Amino acid sequence: MKIKLGASALLLSLALTTLGGCGMTDNKEPNGSGDAGSSGSSDDIPSAGTSNTEDAADKAEAVSSELYDLIGIKGKASETGPGVSECGGKDPEKYFTIFHPWSFTPASADQLDGVMERLKTELPKHGWKVVDFGPDSSQNKNLNLTADNDEKKYSVKIVQMLKREPAKLSLTVVSGCYQVPDGEKVYRF
Repeated sequence: MKIKLGASALLLSLALTTLGGCGMTDNKEPNGSGDAGSSGSSDDIPSAGTSNTEDAADKAEAVSSELYDLIGIKGKASETGPGVSECGGKDPEKYFTIFHPWSFTPASADQLDGVMERLKTELPKHGWKVVDFGPDSSQNKNLNLTADNDEKKYSVKIVQMLKREPAKLSLTVVSGCYQVPDGEKVYRF
């Protein structure tokens, strides 16, 4: 697993905003007792279960790999590794989320024509629910897609950047809230 440090605060903010607005509905802790230390509101990050940070990062990379396959065109993915973040007001020694920002650059820019519409159709066939689709408010009017996978407890935000050089897709994959196993602590990377 490749791990790179130094993800920008803006990217982390985007990642947490992506997950915080998602439709994942399970706000209970792994033991089913409810959300310890929080109000239990619908804005809480859903539980993703129990895992150590390394295994959770591997799962995020596997989710990203599945998304790469769904893009369905030839190109190159960036080699950015996942990162670990705090989990919305919970004990940072016991709870964490994983975020995995990466980009996909096609062999040629014209290959991106229709990719976002195809992803909008294909993602639901693979357990994803598209919760937002349309242009953003930037000058370039980049097409954005946000989707949630309730079973995997992951959310993804995909931005099509046609006016960048080179043209590419920017993806941010974010997990629900993991709890480390008893006796372990969160390893940050």
